[in-house]
Amino acid sequence: MQFELKDYRVDAGKSVDLKKRPTLAKSIYSSKEEYHALLADHVARLSALQNMLYASESQALLVIFQGMDGAGKDGVISHVMSGVNPQGCEVTSFKQPSAEELRHDFLWRCHARLPQRGRIGIFNRSYYEEVVVVRVHPEQLAGEGLSAQAGDHDRFWKDRFASINALEDHLRGNGTRIVKVFLHLSKEEQRKRFLARIEEPHKKWKFNLADVAERKLWKHYMKAWEGCLAATSSAAAPWFVVPADDKPNARLMVSQIILEALESMKLAYPKVSHARAAELRSIRRQLEK
Repeated sequence: MQFELKDYRVDAGKSVDLKKRPTLAKSIYSSKEEYHALLADHVARLSALQNMLYASESQALLVIFQGMDGAGKDGVISHVMSGVNPQGCEVTSFKQPSAEELRHDFLWRCHARLPQRGRIGIFNRSYYEEVVVVRVHPEQLAGEGLSAQAGDHDRFWKDRFASINALEDHLRGNGTRIVKVFLHLSKEEQRKRFLARIEEPHKKWKFNLADVAERKLWKHYMKAWEGCLAATSSAAAPWFVVPADDKPNARLMVSQIILEALESMKLAYPKVSHARAAELRSIRRQLEK
């Protein structure tokens, strides 16, 4: 059984109402054992496809993860990509921009980490922070040499959306397939996960008082994300709004999304030329002596 991913894709040009999008989907696993078996199957298939991607060196895959704090981005990445050869995959977690990064345009720091052909690039947060977090906190524009009042004008954000769409169209035209995942978490489930971070020793390091302060701005974040998702989902680089209240279900859904993206790239191992085949036969004869 699989998810109907089209039900979670954001259609290009359509408005987005996150209140009408589920944070909990019907589970496709009936037990922990079945979940682990399904995930293992997905991971094995991902590994095989990644080997072909790496060998062919003709295309790249960029997967972008976004979501509110506690949505499970780290867990999804570590579980879903557990079987992928680290030589062919790079995960980049974007934190608060450095002074050097702020002196460049808002796409610069992410552009420098894009995957080369033959590899998978994973962005844990990305340039989308610059049209969501900064939209909620326009005072951060001052760090970019801009006036906070610039964020008061819709034209400013439309221009940023246009820059993002142009970049992603450029990447797609040059062999990089893009998949974008918004992990859609409910405010109540976030509260439970924050409490777990306080109570569980191995999660205490994740807790930050600033996360609690940001919860008060939940409605503002949802509004900013609705505008972002609607403006930047395209046929070439679609957004998937993945229900994130059930972590195992979210991981299975994400692994299926990545699998379908890799399968659509029609990957294959490079063909061996006649000259190379003859050379290999000669080498084998020498080794067999």
